[in-house]
Amino acid sequence: MTAAHAEPQAGFLEMPEGLRIDRPEAADGAALWRIARDSRTLDLNSSYSYLLWCRDFAGTSAVARDAEGTPVGFVTGYVRPEHPGTLLVWQVAVDSAYRGRGLAAALLDGLTARVAAERGTTGVETTITPGNTASERLFTSFARRHGAGVEREVLFPAERFPDGGHDPEVLYRIGPLAF
Repeated sequence: MTAAHAEPQAGFLEMPEGLRIDRPEAADGAALWRIARDSRTLDLNSSYSYLLWCRDFAGTSAVARDAEGTPVGFVTGYVRPEHPGTLLVWQVAVDSAYRGRGLAAALLDGLTARVAAERGTTGVETTITPGNTASERLFTSFARRHGAGVEREVLFPAERFPDGGHDPEVLYRIGPLAF
């Protein structure tokens, strides 16, 4: 990692000591895949997709690194092509050894502040399956910290998933954000 890749720390929540926010690099893809797999709550994408995500969407994603530079958490996202003021947050995951320290919230704050400054985004969207209380808390507390409203609606009902057994995905629209 070069100095050009370093990111400022989150402006709203402090990063836990010894950790820093950075943009992911393609070399981080395997670590992000492992963190997602080990979360046991996220839909696990192919390892190839995490490599591509770190290459093609690094500007709208963030990784938390420990003192040695190893990824210990991440947020992946993209700016919606049809709604360039909206950052869609795809996945948030933290290594089990680092959970319970506010890392997910600090990553989310840091990423959204960076993307707002660089691209002018004013809103966040994400989808959450019913019963995922950790994600519900993460995003509703994010909205409160940023003085934003939250709208919810089912984006994809369960019957839209071709592989069956998938819960519906509820769209959370958060905004406008106050930075």
